[in-house]
Order: sequence, then structure tokens, then C-alpha cells
Amino acid sequence: MVERIILILCYILLAPFLGGILEGFDRKISARMQGRIGPPIRQPFYDLIKLFKKQYIVVNHSVHFLLLSYSALMILTGSMFFGGADLLLCFFVLSTAATFLYFAAVITNSPYSTIGAQRELVQMMSYEPAVLLTAVGFYLATGSFNVADIIQSDYSLIVKMPGFFVAFVFIMTIKMRKSPFDTAASHHPHQELVKGITTEMGGKNLGIFNVTEWYENVFLFGVVALFILNKNPWSYLACALVILFVYFIEILIDNSCARVKYHLMLKMTWMVTLFSAGVNLLILMLIR
Repeated sequence: MVERIILILCYILLAPFLGGILEGFDRKISARMQGRIGPPIRQPFYDLIKLFKKQYIVVNHSVHFLLLSYSALMILTGSMFFGGADLLLCFFVLSTAATFLYFAAVITNSPYSTIGAQRELVQMMSYEPAVLLTAVGFYLATGSFNVADIIQSDYSLIVKMPGFFVAFVFIMTIKMRKSPFDTAASHHPHQELVKGITTEMGGKNLGIFNVTEWYENVFLFGVVALFILNKNPWSYLACALVILFVYFIEILIDNSCARVKYHLMLKMTWMVTLFSAGVNLLILMLIR
């Protein structure tokens, strides 16, 4: 019980720092891929401080409440996960958090923000099947939805769940808002959606959004870790290497692929989910 409380506190306190560092490396590696020097690793923290120092001006005051709700639910999701709770429940809370983000974008009545919000719903339709199937896969492989039970396996579950791993890593490109699936929000203001769902978010609100994204990224890599972690202490080293590899792949995809239209994103993600996670699911059901 004490260990779980420590892990929850570590997530709440350290996840923003880890997420910011990962974003700093993301910018640096992306710059190198593009032939630039790039900003320092700590630049995301400088940007965050600048956002919180800006004058607080909003189009609709409800946006602040909805963003805080989005952030609180995201923190709750990660806290439950690192506390060893039910994985399926974690995913349900994660989906609820994404719904509050949708409301925060659509309530501003901005055309760019509204279009971004609508595409956010399409993104949710794209990745939710893979997310839910991942939870089902862990249950079929271990007989439990609890994270604490899953990491006590005798071997890395990626052996039984390679299809689920491929599907989850594929939809992480959507969750991390990277090309070619950054249809709802763009990190580059000159693109066709301006800034999508974050168009009307500025100052503190945009800062809250960025910190919440860092919390979410740490949670997503925590799910990736579930595929690798087991009773063997060496699995923690293997887990770290796999997470770094997955993160590098996401950065590489982001810098080598152009944005696709939302309907193509939906088709691609459902096809990958069907042929990787779906087939893997059938195999697990047959061998139980």
C-alpha cells in the first residue's frame, strides 16, 4: 500500500518534469533531423513559465473550468494506473478527460477551434477501439485488469500480445498529436487549422493544456511499459530501452510524414486495429 502511494505521488509531482524533458528532447531531435541546431532541452519549461506570466484573457470563462477538469481527470487516470488500479477503468477516465477537452474547444464558438473539436471526436473514434482492445488483451493474457497483477507476470506479455503492442503504438501517434495524425491540433500555427482545438487557448489555459499533455504522455508510456515489465528485475532495463525506442519512432514518423485527412486516419487506425489487435485477440481466445 505504501509503495502504491509513493508511486502515485511520484507521478503527480514528477510526471510534468519528465514530460517536459521528453518534449525538450523531441524538439532537439526533430531539429537535428531537419538540419537545425534546435532549442535547449529545457526550452519547454521556459515556454511554460512565459505562458503562466501572460495576462489572463479568455473568450469564455467556462474554458478555464473545463480545462481544469480535463487536467484533473488526466492526473486521476495516471494516479490510478501507477497505483495499480483497474486498467479498463483508467482508460474510461482517460476518455472522459478527452471529452472535457472537446467541450473546452467547442464552447469558444471560434470556427478554427470548433473544427478542431470536431476532428478531436474523429480522433477519439479512431483510437478508442485499440485502447479498449488493449485492456481486453491484458485480461486474456493474465486473467486480471489490475495493473498491479499484470506487472507480476512471469514473462513480458509482449510475447503473447505483439499485435496489441503494434496497435497501441500506432494510435499513440494520434494521442501525442504528431504527424500524420495531428488533425485536431497543430504545433505549427501556419498550418490549415491554425492551432485547432487550442486556437482560443492562451496564457494560463494553454499552459494547463501543455502540462496535461505531459501527464498524458507519461501515462501512455506507462502502458507501453506494461507490455515489457514482469517479475524479472532486468525487465525494467528492457522497458526503458523499449520506451526510448518507441519515442524515437514517434519523432521519426512526425518528421517524415505529411498530415493526412481525418477520414484516411480513421480508416488506417481501424485497419491496423483489426488486423493486428483483432487477430491477436482471436489467438489469445483460442489458446486460453
